[in-house]
Amino acid sequence: MASAGADPLARRLGVFDSTMIVMGGIIGSGIFVNPYVVAREVHTSPLILGAWILGALTALSGAFIYAELAVLRPNIGGQYAYLQEAFHPGIAFLYGWALLLVMQTGGMAAVAVTFARYSHQLVPYTWPEGLVATLTLLVLSAINCIGVRFGSTVQNVLMILKVAAIGGLILAGFHAPDAAPQPTTEPALSFSLLVVFGAAVVPVLFAYGGWQTASFMTGEMRNPKRDLARALLFGVTGVTIIYISVNIVCLRSLGPLGLAQTTTPAYTVMQKSIGPAGATFMALAISISTLGFLSQGMLTAPRVFFAMARDGLFFSQIAWVPKKTRVPVAAIALQGVMASIVALSGRYEQILNYVVSIDFIFMGLTGASLFVFRKRLPPASAHRTPGHPVTTIFFISCCWLVVLATFYHFPANSFTGLVIVLLGIPVYLFWNARKTGAVSGAPPKGLAS
Repeated sequence: MASAGADPLARRLGVFDSTMIVMGGIIGSGIFVNPYVVAREVHTSPLILGAWILGALTALSGAFIYAELAVLRPNIGGQYAYLQEAFHPGIAFLYGWALLLVMQTGGMAAVAVTFARYSHQLVPYTWPEGLVATLTLLVLSAINCIGVRFGSTVQNVLMILKVAAIGGLILAGFHAPDAAPQPTTEPALSFSLLVVFGAAVVPVLFAYGGWQTASFMTGEMRNPKRDLARALLFGVTGVTIIYISVNIVCLRSLGPLGLAQTTTPAYTVMQKSIGPAGATFMALAISISTLGFLSQGMLTAPRVFFAMARDGLFFSQIAWVPKKTRVPVAAIALQGVMASIVALSGRYEQILNYVVSIDFIFMGLTGASLFVFRKRLPPASAHRTPGHPVTTIFFISCCWLVVLATFYHFPANSFTGLVIVLLGIPVYLFWNARKTGAVSGAPPKGLAS
């Protein structure tokens, strides 16, 4: 077994590479699917766009926070280590535990189910969506276990096709016939409207999520203080422009009611714009886009499980890195198997709900860690969060308001996710006791044979 210290990964990622990682981690299936989920919750164009704008502001404020955290703590492995240093190793373990069982694997399973849904538009088959999603996850796991160079080449090709697909959707959407006038009434401001609007923001934040996974890659960035900070800001801003543009063309072409009535809005817009050939191309491009997102997830999140194993808080075998491939093969395989289990367990909407509620608990805690680090450390010389502490409190509040809205609107799924996280407490106590016992039981250094 090659250790990270004995066989380190090369620092080859610059600002552009890191920006592509940020954008690749965000743009998966959410923007192609979630517009209809939002439109089913709120039924007017201003409220639909308002939900996406609020999501953009939340993501951008979070990117500013993570940019400063990258300056303060550039070389310690991202969000997992931020929580470990700011609060307690147990909190960091629960984050990794939730990442494995709920957040990353659940999100990847949801995207894999979406791939199955769109690929069915291209090649009709009778297999269940969950089975197709599982096979996809296992194949991508195998590809990323071959080596980082091969996996990166596949990822680059998929990313180019992904951007081309979205650009084609936007251009075609602006040339599509306008939707027929639809009778809509602006609802009066009330508590029930705020609850519904909060539910609409949940899938929006899921679509914007993923930018934080770039922090797992700091060990491979040439200058993580500069590269990660700039990449977060450039990447989130770029995705915001893309997402708002996509929603504008969807509303222009389909209208709020038409958008709510289709489960494949991007496919429907392209079909209306340039006919069956364009829609077929769009389905192919979206399928490739989701594959690219899954490939990126296979490369980033397993590094957290690898770090947990290296910290003595998980099975030591998960830290296995072959010298030939120099990738965490065991962690990648674990990720693929767990995501496959989630893909077979329920529908896309169910997975989405408990992923978001738990993810934003830890994102809120990470935002709060900035207050801890600022108190402990001297001021950073660059990339200080604009408007802190107001913008930091805004981000934390948005995270936990989404958590409350999700628990209120989807209590069964949200509590299921929470129970899974809490089950990690005895697991942490077990691994920590085992680690402490191993250390205390070791022979004195001078007597070791």
